[in-house]
Amino acid sequence: MTGVEHSDRRRWSLARAASGLLAAGVTLGVGVLVAAVVASAASPWMAVGGAVVDHSPFAVREWAIDTFGTNDKLALFVGMGLIIALLAAVAGLTETRRRPYGSMLFAGFGVVGAIAALTRPTATVWSAVPTVLGVAAGILTLRLLTSRASPTAEDHGTGVIQSRRAFVRMAGVAGVIAVAGVATGRYLGDRLRSLTGDMANFLVPTVETPAPPVTAAYEVGVPDMTSFITPNDAFYRIDTVLQIPAVTTDQWRLRIHGMVDREISLTFDDLYRRSAVDRVITLTCVSNQVGGNLVGNARWTGYLLTDLLAEAGLEPGADMLLSRSVDGFTASTPLAAILDGRDALLAVAMNGQPLPLEHGYPARLVVPGLYGYVSATKWVSELEITRFDKASAYWTERGWAAVAPIKISSSIEVPAGFARLKAGSVVVAGVAWAQQRGIGSVEVSVDDGPWQFATLAAEYSIDTWRQWYWEWDSTPGTHTLAVRCTDRLGQRQIVEQRPTVPDGSTGLERRVVFVE
Repeated sequence: MTGVEHSDRRRWSLARAASGLLAAGVTLGVGVLVAAVVASAASPWMAVGGAVVDHSPFAVREWAIDTFGTNDKLALFVGMGLIIALLAAVAGLTETRRRPYGSMLFAGFGVVGAIAALTRPTATVWSAVPTVLGVAAGILTLRLLTSRASPTAEDHGTGVIQSRRAFVRMAGVAGVIAVAGVATGRYLGDRLRSLTGDMANFLVPTVETPAPPVTAAYEVGVPDMTSFITPNDAFYRIDTVLQIPAVTTDQWRLRIHGMVDREISLTFDDLYRRSAVDRVITLTCVSNQVGGNLVGNARWTGYLLTDLLAEAGLEPGADMLLSRSVDGFTASTPLAAILDGRDALLAVAMNGQPLPLEHGYPARLVVPGLYGYVSATKWVSELEITRFDKASAYWTERGWAAVAPIKISSSIEVPAGFARLKAGSVVVAGVAWAQQRGIGSVEVSVDDGPWQFATLAAEYSIDTWRQWYWEWDSTPGTHTLAVRCTDRLGQRQIVEQRPTVPDGSTGLERRVVFVE
């Protein structure tokens, strides 16, 4: 084989790989465009991504959250894109006129995507249509492009040049279809799902007896410390949705049913006729590692769940509230945790503003003292009163604990890990929380030495975190800081290091710093 022939063969191989990539782009573009009309969550991209989230093993999910934090979904999309690109290139390279292996691979994609779309919690019979039409368009594109990227023995000289030109023209058309389909589909989907007007007209309920004001007494005043109230845009977000549900206040309904005396359905007009409350409550994700940042404190405005459940009337023997989101997610909350006097809320506002879309607009649950996966359902649409021996929820079906009270925890925020400090007076500061019990004391240790009591900011309530600080007379060298806390009942933070699965991590945070 001459060098020229080898170079031509390599160019055609690249063209065939590009054919597969362009065909995948057309599949995605057509799928997104059709899904904008059918249901945005039914696009092959979203359907497969949702299935990946639902079926990811513990270790993979926790690794993603630990590694990427609140960017875990972006990391998922990037990973999916790379895998799809690789398989699409293989499809282009293996597609021939007589042996359509690439088309068969695309058809396999279609089967997987259709099954994923049809098995989503909110699926209908139409949910497979975006994937089916998208894959059909992708296979047609693949066949046409590869036929122009495979010159026959008779194609030589001018024929090869014509084949190349035809391929470039068709590739350009495929590229335009792919980009235009995705862009138009996203635009139409966003327009159809837009809640801008609804949120602009949202009325934050008037609260007759507001929660106590947050004063300077609740903060230690140390630079670089997290504020006592976490701003909405800085509040952590961990959930299972890849596309945020869009529900207007006019569309929203809350159905309360199951083991109740009477089933009721509430609208926002019904809520506005009730007395609203606001409460400052700290939320923590069960995936929060020791010293992690998946914890936040906000002022939540809404309605006491005890009042809403009382209207429905509870039957004897019920012990679980199974909440359901509009996207099908479920959480199983011990009924006792709602009826024991704590401020369990149907929240509709956060820090004086309508709930941000990513935090559950227009309504969500907030239950103090429980990890979010068993209590903090966003975009909530149903409350079913049932029993733990009769029903289970999304994460408990995947092996997580059914009952998950937040563990007593503390963290160091200042100084930063591996910080370089000047010898002498150094302020060490952070937060601690023990919901439903309150923080009694915080202690700091240097290099596993004696534990020293820190100074605590004022306690706002037993349902919020508490700031603390300790003044350290540091000396040159490498040092390890550690923190532990004790609740008001005398229970000390668990020292043993345990992973987040199945009911939250334990252990002490330790930070290495360098003193010069």
